[in-house]
Amino acid sequence: MSPESGASVASGAPESTGEVLNRCIRRILDRLPPGWSATTELEVATAASRKADAILRVRSPDGGQVELVLEAKQLVERRDIASILGQLAPMTEALPNAVGVVAARYLARPVRAELAARGLSYVDAAGNLRLLTSTPGLFLSEQGADTDPWRGPGRPRGTLKGPPAARVVRALVDFTAEWKIRDLIAIAGASTGATYRVLDFLERQDLVTRDQRGAVLVPAWRPLLELWSKDYGFIRDGLVTTYIEPRGLPALLEKVAVSERIQYAVTGTIAAAEWASYAPARAAMIYVKDAAEASAAWGLRSTDSGVNVLLAEPQTDVVFERTESNSSGLVIAAPTQVAVDLLTGPGRNPEEARELLDWMERHESSWRK
Repeated sequence: MSPESGASVASGAPESTGEVLNRCIRRILDRLPPGWSATTELEVATAASRKADAILRVRSPDGGQVELVLEAKQLVERRDIASILGQLAPMTEALPNAVGVVAARYLARPVRAELAARGLSYVDAAGNLRLLTSTPGLFLSEQGADTDPWRGPGRPRGTLKGPPAARVVRALVDFTAEWKIRDLIAIAGASTGATYRVLDFLERQDLVTRDQRGAVLVPAWRPLLELWSKDYGFIRDGLVTTYIEPRGLPALLEKVAVSERIQYAVTGTIAAAEWASYAPARAAMIYVKDAAEASAAWGLRSTDSGVNVLLAEPQTDVVFERTESNSSGLVIAAPTQVAVDLLTGPGRNPEEARELLDWMERHESSWRK
């Protein structure tokens, strides 16, 4: 609940792990339902010969008890989660009814999602909370800050927003290379500094790794695309204008396919049908260099209602890279670009994206270079 989380943020950044722990314990205690109670022990030695940062013994009104084993950190990255799970598992297994809880200064959205997927509860000093116990049944959930409220200038970047990130992510996913940094910079077309910042962020999210020679590797490309979609979108990152083609989409595509001087790339449902058809397209999503020029050449009428054509002037030209032409002559955006555009689209678009991503996993050799 944002008012409470705002109060925590206003009190300033916790300066020690102990302060992180105290704030997180207080947040849990303050949100227990009426009739529930808890006692707290700090630095508890467990039967697993390990010391828990804290154990909260939470009791329900009917006398049921669960022990929350808290592991406190100033900072948690996705790459840390396996280690934290390894720390908590022996302690929770040594207790009769225990649940592991990660407490931190701030937990980024991908980290929270990964913790939940691994069966761990979490709480942070910025107001984010997810606590789930089965016996006794208890579920506490609260949305706090979605960006680190205490990340000052000069800290590593915490998003994949902007053209440089788009260029680096597209290069990492479009190719299967074991990257030397200079080669990645050359292919991506991003600056050296921006490339290093993006890689630093992705390493902290455990989405890229380095081998013994320092080469950059992508263990799994799908989570990387899904993370990028949180910060990029066809509509969010482009200047989008809306039109109607009165004769319908087939007539539009015929005109687009014979365009000679218009730079464009078809994305969205129409493009995805080249690889994994899901449902007939209701609207055409097309990247163009110049929307006014393209709409005039294709005879489109500007409108705010009955829209069946969306033209986007992108922030970065990477959307026009590694395109391909289909049998009708249409220039189709790369499947990586199409998948992210659908992930961020309305209605059924995310379902279409998942169909396309499934196809891409089954046919990786046909699109990754």
